Amino acid sequence: MTGGDEVRILRAGDRAAVAWKNGGGVTREIAAWPEGAGIADFGWRVSLAEVAAGGPFSAFPGVDRTLTLAEGAGMDLTVAGTRRLVDERYAPQDFPGDAPTECRLLDGPVVNFNVMYRRDRVHAQTAVVRGALALTAAPGETLLVVALGGPAELELEGEAGAAAGPVALGPYDGVRITGAQACRLRTQGRAAVVRLADRPGR
Repeated sequence: MTGGDEVRILRAGDRAAVAWKNGGGVTREIAAWPEGAGIADFGWRVSLAEVAAGGPFSAFPGVDRTLTLAEGAGMDLTVAGTRRLVDERYAPQDFPGDAPTECRLLDGPVVNFNVMYRRDRVHAQTAVVRGALALTAAPGETLLVVALGGPAELELEGEAGAAAGPVALGPYDGVRITGAQACRLRTQGRAAVVRLADRPGR
């Protein structure tokens, strides 16, 4: 999945907003693999979606997604005919990206943290944490840390971390860590931690 060990800081201010074709919102991509992949050929893609109006979700064949409400009152979803109420912030919810999904906003616009991945190629886990947490990226694995509510700080271990000092993350800033690397996350707000790896046998 990766081409070597790397730590990359991903600032929120560097992201371009891409408008949806239906006019219902915009998406800001945080990171994707392979690098530069588009909607049709990503292995995984992590983004922030600003949803301004209800309507159908786009279908992504072969893709699973984890959606986390970051701002707003929430959404009333119907996924493959089953109602899914998304009204709790920072609570990741998993559902198939290829299931027909309708969205009704509960009380105005929302911002969602989205993780999408090809279910036959990638294994993904998403958690939202508060406080202090030690993290380790295994060889060939990618860790993505994104500050969702309030600032966060990421301290890398080893010589590279000691030389650079802690990485301060403002709202929606992120850090992408690939390869073997240990770090420590601290936040009094909320931060998303996404762990991504190839499925066994690939």
